[in-house]
Parts: sequence; structure tokens; C-alpha cells
Amino acid sequence: MGNCTGSSMEELQACESHQWYRKFMTECPSGLLTFYEFKKFFGLSNLSDTSNAYVMTMFTTFDMNDDGYIDFMEYVAALSLVLKGGVQQKLRWYFKLYDIDGSGCIDRDELLLIIKSIRAINGIPCETSAEDFANMVFDKIDINGDGELSYEEFMEGIQNDEELLMTLTECMDLTHIVQKIQGEMKTKNS
Repeated sequence: MGNCTGSSMEELQACESHQWYRKFMTECPSGLLTFYEFKKFFGLSNLSDTSNAYVMTMFTTFDMNDDGYIDFMEYVAALSLVLKGGVQQKLRWYFKLYDIDGSGCIDRDELLLIIKSIRAINGIPCETSAEDFANMVFDKIDINGDGELSYEEFMEGIQNDEELLMTLTECMDLTHIVQKIQGEMKTKNS
């Protein structure tokens, strides 16, 4: 099964799943990914305190059962979201990620912190500054003007504003990290 030349979609998906499992178990033989291993796994080292806090937030959103580890099923769910998730699924995840304090709302400071952290990790240049983007988000979708974005305001506002949706998906995208891992897997399997 080291050679993925299956002709059907099921065979290709099974082969891809097998490769992900091998990668996961090679990097994490215990079957449980710790925060330290998570950072190592995604090549995230020498991060600022702010970026490290963001990565911790990302880790905890992937740790669906809150046991302090990411197991293989949580890992697959995370990769599936990043690679194949629809707009609504990704927006739900973004909201959970941005709501750092778990209050059910996103305030301007939370949004700004996450934007800065994601940009520092991604290294992808964006046209607008983090502050301008955060201000634009609140100006456009904080309907009741209370300085917080509820889940409904966030979901509806982002989906109904083409510019915000495009900026969010381009500047906050994590697929390049996953593609880096896939490239490493293909190199190792060659």
C-alpha cells in the first residue's frame, strides 16, 4: 500500500488515510499528540509569546474532548476541516478559535490578537494591516454596536460580505501548513 495508484476514489481516500496514519504514528508513536509535538509536527518553532498563545488556542480547538492531547481521530477531523471543510464549517471553527476566553462572543482585542498571530505564523503578506482588518470586521458586522461579535453576527456578517470572506479565507488559511506535511509525506514515500 506504499504506492498510491488506486483507480477509484475510495482506494485513493483509503491510501491517503493510510499515509496520514503512518505520518501521525511516526511523529507521535504514543498515538496522542501533545502541544509540544503539535508545534513540532507543523514546523512551528521560535514563536513569539503571542503566536505561541494562538497555537495553543488552535491546539485546544482541535482537542475536541479536552484531554490535553490530539488523538488520531481528532487529527483527521482537523485535517479534514482544513483541507475539505465548507465555508460554514470553517467559519464555525474560526469563531471558536477567535473566542479566546470562551465567552461566546469575540471582542476587538481577541480578533486583533488572533489576526496578528495567524499572520506571524503563516508569513503570508496581506494588503490590510491587522488593526485595519479588525476595525473593518467590526465596522461591517457588529450590528448592535456593542463591541462584541456574537456567533450569529460573525457567521451572517462574514458570509454576507464578499470582501471579508475573501480576506479571511486568504490571510487566515492554514492549508499551506498541511500541504507542507503532505509534501514531506510524498518525499518520504518516494
